[in-house]
Amino acid sequence: MMNSTKTLSPPTSFLARHKGSMHKYGIVIAFFVLCLIVSLIGEYQVSQGVWSSNYFLSNENMLIVLRQVSINGILAIGMTFVIIAAGVDLSVGSVLALSGIVAARFATNNAGLSIGDTANAVMLPLIVALGIGIICGLINGTVLARYRLQPFIVTMGMLSAARGMSMLTTDGNPVSQLNSDFRWLGNGYIADIPVPVVIFTVLFIGAWIVLNKTIFGRHVYAVGGNQKSARTSGINVFKIKVLVYTLCGCLAGVAGLILTARTGSAQTNAGAGYELDAIAAVVIGGTSMAGGVGTLVGTLFGVLIIGVMNNGLDLLGVQSYYQQIIKGVLIVVAVLLDPSRKQQRD
Repeated sequence: MMNSTKTLSPPTSFLARHKGSMHKYGIVIAFFVLCLIVSLIGEYQVSQGVWSSNYFLSNENMLIVLRQVSINGILAIGMTFVIIAAGVDLSVGSVLALSGIVAARFATNNAGLSIGDTANAVMLPLIVALGIGIICGLINGTVLARYRLQPFIVTMGMLSAARGMSMLTTDGNPVSQLNSDFRWLGNGYIADIPVPVVIFTVLFIGAWIVLNKTIFGRHVYAVGGNQKSARTSGINVFKIKVLVYTLCGCLAGVAGLILTARTGSAQTNAGAGYELDAIAAVVIGGTSMAGGVGTLVGTLFGVLIIGVMNNGLDLLGVQSYYQQIIKGVLIVVAVLLDPSRKQQRD
């Protein structure tokens, strides 16, 4: 009788066995761990008599966080499409400012700055903001796709140009005295839910459907994954690039409208650095800067992580400078954990 030998495989660690699940749900786990840490810190503050109650867990604070992240969330939706298509848009903060300040001039009671009828203080500014965002995004997409330029260079040019135009349109002066109907977009409620949160939710659901359930969404992934193969398979790469940048610009216009309505005035320096927050949310959410990989759900949790982190640090009185440092570290860590980075290196 022959003895059969059995080959024993080496033992695998828990992390190795669940590597796929960790990659898929890691961002969700990270979000809840962050919430737990901030909550525990809040309880410690209460026990030490520093806080009278755990402000972080209050319903009022939760609504504040959601209202705050809605603007970055709207920008991050558009940025997700762009980065999946292997691009980047550095101009969204400036486009936000330009859209907001021009739209505000159609909703102000200041006779010296008004150029519209305040009786239409919602619909007309909305159309104007969307129009400006679409035009800026269309220019970005057309120029970089037509001449095959680097997105970094083209959108950095738009960043400077849009910021300059936002200052030129009001000679550097803020636009205030906004109509109450217009300000409702940033401060109002629908069924006890802040209007910006409702708008963000609707846009997120619509964008998720487009990215995951339409031919356009599949083409965005294809262009980002391998542009040459996408073109060979008959995908109009030029059209996809133009559309994703146009979408990103359009959403920047919406964000500019909401930010202006929320603050009650349009500032020429509004949106400075917002492009970095949007990119951070997308990258932290697992979207690869190399393109072709990413999800809007991941971006959503990336937005929430940044929002909860900022809110928690604000409650603890930590200076904003440290928040920027932490955010920078998170971006670097997220890129280092990007699985596509290893594939490119190999």
